[in-house]
Amino acid sequence: MSDRLDTLTRDYAVALGEYLADPAEEAGLERAYELGRRALGEGLGVLEMATLHSRALPGTLASMRDDAERTKRLEAVERFFVEASSPFEMAFLSFREANVVLHRLNDVLEGQARRIAHALHDEAAQLLASVHLALAEIGVRFPDAAKSMNDVRGLLEQIEDRLRNLSHELRPPILEDLGLIPALEFLADSVSKRWGLAVTVNAAIDGGVPATVETTLYRIIHEALINVVRHAKATHADVDLRREAHRIICSVRDNGIGLDATVTGKKGRQGLGLVEIQERTAALGGVLRLVPNADRGTDLSVEIPLER
Repeated sequence: MSDRLDTLTRDYAVALGEYLADPAEEAGLERAYELGRRALGEGLGVLEMATLHSRALPGTLASMRDDAERTKRLEAVERFFVEASSPFEMAFLSFREANVVLHRLNDVLEGQARRIAHALHDEAAQLLASVHLALAEIGVRFPDAAKSMNDVRGLLEQIEDRLRNLSHELRPPILEDLGLIPALEFLADSVSKRWGLAVTVNAAIDGGVPATVETTLYRIIHEALINVVRHAKATHADVDLRREAHRIICSVRDNGIGLDATVTGKKGRQGLGLVEIQERTAALGGVLRLVPNADRGTDLSVEIPLER
């Protein structure tokens, strides 16, 4: 980064000097804009841009003869810097618009999850209840089939159990009634019972978290655990949740077979679960990180900012 900054600083100083020699020339401002795009493309931020601008100033201001010339040249310097900074402004506006779209997508996904959970919990349960009644009538008419009917009832009860758990995972009432931590503990218990993955939840947050953030964190952790179950071949996962200043940090750590296998499918493509985690995180202006851990497994961490 230092070498790139030094090179860009030299090019910036040259372009600024040439523009100040003829401020009426529009090509000078076009060069400023291109330098800004170049800085953005090389991963520099606004602070680095301000740094290279300040480094270029001494040489451009040293030869001024009077206050009038100083004022005129400072105005030209300002125009040059504004033009060079405009790509960052455009990128910020694009990011903000994308963030709004992702936030709406997050709301749409939540609405879909709510409808599916309702269908599983209420509508499917009503249909299964009708099947139970039909089986009871068949049992009365055909007493010799009682054992077969009982076997079918047992299967129906398993289906009801499965649908109930799916409904709670999609839209757990405990999340709305008691909050995020009890919901995560319920999720961990459910994952452990169903797939044999031992899950430990360590949480240190003190309420006051917006409902949207709580729901998003629940979804992220749910997807992360499913990803571990499907790809990591892990036996244990730790879920850590803590609040620091104006952000919430969440991590899911597993002892599986490594980063590549955990986050990609059989053909090396990024899994849909990870894509959803990225989108949900971005929708709240958060940051997602994936790194290998000391146990040869994977650490997935998410930082979500909270409004001040």
